[in-house]
Amino acid sequence: MTNGTVITEASSNSNSDYSLQLNRWFLKPIGAWPSSPSTTRLEKIVSFILNVVCYSSVILAAIPSVLLMIQNDETVYVKLKTLGPVSHWFVSSVNYTALLLNSREIRECVEHIKDDWRTVTREKDQQVMMRNAKFGRYVAASCAIFMQGGVLCFCFVTALTTVEVEIGNETRVLHVLPCAVSRRLLNVDESPTNEIVVFLQIWSAIIANSSTVGIFSLAAVLAAHACGQLDVITIWITEFVNEAKEQTKIGGFKEIGVIVERHLRTLNFISCIEAVMNKIYFLEMFRCTMDICIIGYWLLTEWADRDIQNLTTYVMMLISICFNIFIICYIGEILTEQCRKIGEVVYMTNWYYLPVNTILDLVLIIARSSVVVHITAGKLVNMSVYTFGDVVKTGFAYLNLLRQMT
Repeated sequence: MTNGTVITEASSNSNSDYSLQLNRWFLKPIGAWPSSPSTTRLEKIVSFILNVVCYSSVILAAIPSVLLMIQNDETVYVKLKTLGPVSHWFVSSVNYTALLLNSREIRECVEHIKDDWRTVTREKDQQVMMRNAKFGRYVAASCAIFMQGGVLCFCFVTALTTVEVEIGNETRVLHVLPCAVSRRLLNVDESPTNEIVVFLQIWSAIIANSSTVGIFSLAAVLAAHACGQLDVITIWITEFVNEAKEQTKIGGFKEIGVIVERHLRTLNFISCIEAVMNKIYFLEMFRCTMDICIIGYWLLTEWADRDIQNLTTYVMMLISICFNIFIICYIGEILTEQCRKIGEVVYMTNWYYLPVNTILDLVLIIARSSVVVHITAGKLVNMSVYTFGDVVKTGFAYLNLLRQMT
């Protein structure tokens, strides 16, 4: 088979840039995009400044709320109302730190994707990889819309709500804080402290969301690329068997050694994804379980007041949380199924018409595919659709326990 078109280096670079474009947009503004040998000194300084700004903003926003939770004179409802945003800031900060600490591994994954695009020589293979790249971009964009939309909707709706507070003979109109703070530390009943705290909390929420969106979008794009490579390998295997049966081999890429090498290269890439993401996935499962419990409690508590505005924002947050945890669970299931599918594809070909030596070569691929590859959460739980169901059930089980306690 001959190439329909000649794939130039510029076209390969354009395709790899298309695949990774959204990840750069999400991670560069928070200084989490991994540096490369071509990164200038000025860019490294800017990234360091962005890291300091992000950490400082989240810490300054979280400290007054943490102090409020420690105080004994606050009700359980107020503390639970504060726990949601505080846990979001805390887990996002840990994930942000994981992004920075694993920057070298993430850079290796990025370079792996670029190398794969550069080695594409056939238009058919390029189309398969591009289809998966588009899927990865759609998932990444959806994660950003749901995550930023849910949390920021809650923040802005809350911040735009005003209350009248009487202090002495003076009546002040103040904005409601997205997250309550300790009045022993900050007097938010006066201006401009009230406006500054509101701005700081929304700003820190945007930073926390950006780190979470960056992680989910990166996981989606990396997994989509791995699926694209596995799809290409299945095409190569089918063509290899068909042409070996006809005793005609056109093009060195169809040699079994090249297929096995690409298969192992893709499995190593998936192992790299697992090494980067497993701790982050564990934290996300913990956060999503707790968020489902807390937001469910908010919904039940606010239901009696029939406050449509608050109920709508809570429902949007719950949907965004469930969507994001579903995405990372679904990604893990797709990769596991795709890895297992390679062995099934080999078996379903007309291998029984091939010479014995060629059949033994195919056995190598089947043997490697029998070792199931899993994306895990902390190397404890395999990411799958069943895991998503367990997370949701656990969240509502904790909600029921919380209702009984309060």
